Amino acid sequence: MSLDLKPVAGSQRTPFRNAKAVGKVDREHHIEVTVRVRSRSADAEWDALIMEMNSKHPGKRTYLSREDLAAHRGAEPEDLAKIDAFAHGHHLTVIETSIPKRTVRLAGTAGDMSQAFGVQLRMYRAEDFIYRGRAGPVHVPSKLAKVIEGVFGLDNRPFAMPHYRRPFITARSKRDKGRHLGIPKAGTTFSVPEVAKFYNFPSDLDGTGQCIAIIEMNSIDQHGNITGTGYTVADLEEFFKKLGRPMPDVSAIGVDGGANTPTRGQTGNSEVTVDIDVAGAIAPRAKIAVYFAPDTDAGFIDVVNTALHDTVRRPSVISISWGSPEDGATPQFLKGLNEVLQDAAALGVTVCCETGDYGSSDELAQSRDGQPHVEFPASSPFVLACGGTELSSPVKTISKEVAWNDGDSGGAGGGGVSDKFPRPKYQATMKIPLSPKGNRGRGLPDVAANAAGYRMIVGGKEIPVSGTSAVAPLWAGLIALINQSLIEKGANSVGFLNPLIYGPASSGAFKDIMEGNNDIDGTLKKYSATAGWDACTGIGSPDGMKLLQALEFGTHESGLKVKK
Repeated sequence: MSLDLKPVAGSQRTPFRNAKAVGKVDREHHIEVTVRVRSRSADAEWDALIMEMNSKHPGKRTYLSREDLAAHRGAEPEDLAKIDAFAHGHHLTVIETSIPKRTVRLAGTAGDMSQAFGVQLRMYRAEDFIYRGRAGPVHVPSKLAKVIEGVFGLDNRPFAMPHYRRPFITARSKRDKGRHLGIPKAGTTFSVPEVAKFYNFPSDLDGTGQCIAIIEMNSIDQHGNITGTGYTVADLEEFFKKLGRPMPDVSAIGVDGGANTPTRGQTGNSEVTVDIDVAGAIAPRAKIAVYFAPDTDAGFIDVVNTALHDTVRRPSVISISWGSPEDGATPQFLKGLNEVLQDAAALGVTVCCETGDYGSSDELAQSRDGQPHVEFPASSPFVLACGGTELSSPVKTISKEVAWNDGDSGGAGGGGVSDKFPRPKYQATMKIPLSPKGNRGRGLPDVAANAAGYRMIVGGKEIPVSGTSAVAPLWAGLIALINQSLIEKGANSVGFLNPLIYGPASSGAFKDIMEGNNDIDGTLKKYSATAGWDACTGIGSPDGMKLLQALEFGTHESGLKVKK
């Protein structure tokens, strides 16, 4: 290794737990990576600007345009030119360069990539899958050490898991283990419109003029080829026909080679179908843009970045139903994706993220270490973290609502306190426990809604599906309705909602959930639903009309004021 190389901060990697090296990577194997470069503005100044902007009521905010964001926060052309020269010197091809996304996409052989970034690539076997990986940090020339903030894609291990629970489907891979019983304790199921009615969603709005971005991750094989994840038009048509609602305008957008690649039957399609069905049933006249990318750290950053900077579709809300414990991510990935989510707040784009289906452990049963964990990207302070509740019965009004916890067989809502992100200002007055490492961390979830027993059509069959993956698109659909109303009245879109919903002034727009817990197997004794914010259900489930009224008529700049 050249003495002129320096490690990229936060790029240290270790193999998956119990993974074993099983061979070298073919030096001629084609690899694509994403290089993320520094911003032209200082991070501290940008943080203060975003929080100041979003402490105000939406009517008083001034969001940046995508063009203004590129000018304030994008990459310097000189830095991108340095990456071009670096690529040329190592026989790498520049596929894409983006000032607003602050990324350069490079392609080349494994041999050239290894030499360029000072890494040794190997194939690893972890349980029932094989991935390309590395140990130690990524290295770059010392003259680029201050320019490059992250290099993603050398390691193609899967980062995220989908969060849904399905009945009677046997797990076939690591990401599906523990997902074979997905029905609530009471055996009740709901249509999406029934749940929307329970939560008093605006019935005279349909999402007209809005675009909801949905993020999906493709499975890949040991060669990096796309192997699954997608939706079929036939399933969507049958679902919306049965609801008696128009099918929304749905489009699929591929990122980094990602694609809508539905598999036979139900196994690979449930997550994508649930996301589209829930968001589309809430806001049937909104455009649904489904962005697909490979399930790697590079794919995750690139797909969210692409959706955010899509100047054709211009989504006003992004729904993410994929995630993984934050402890397993590299610091460079946490920083890189968190900055993308911060950019969303600057643009007035709301990002809704699920909090996981494995309770406060946030781990599959066979992987638990006896400690609580929280999900990323839900733990980012710039997203609306969406936890799970369970409704008692399909009746006209909610007679009972508790924290969702149907045990390992059925799932439980994720939540807890971050060890990676400090407590944001908007949570300063909340009674949030210390993180597992004793830090004053960001608490999640922020909000909640029913996660148990949605009736879906997958593989041509109606099945009940549970999971916080249904809660994120449910909230995204509600945000689209609210945005429609606000914009029709000449106001701004909701944007970064979190600073508005905390505090006593917001209590009328939420139902406080005070029963249940998310200790999925009874061993951690964390956490219980209580009065006020809690690490199971956040500040509670929504009253959609009251939330809309608060955002339309509220004037309090540090919290919502519901119109009397």
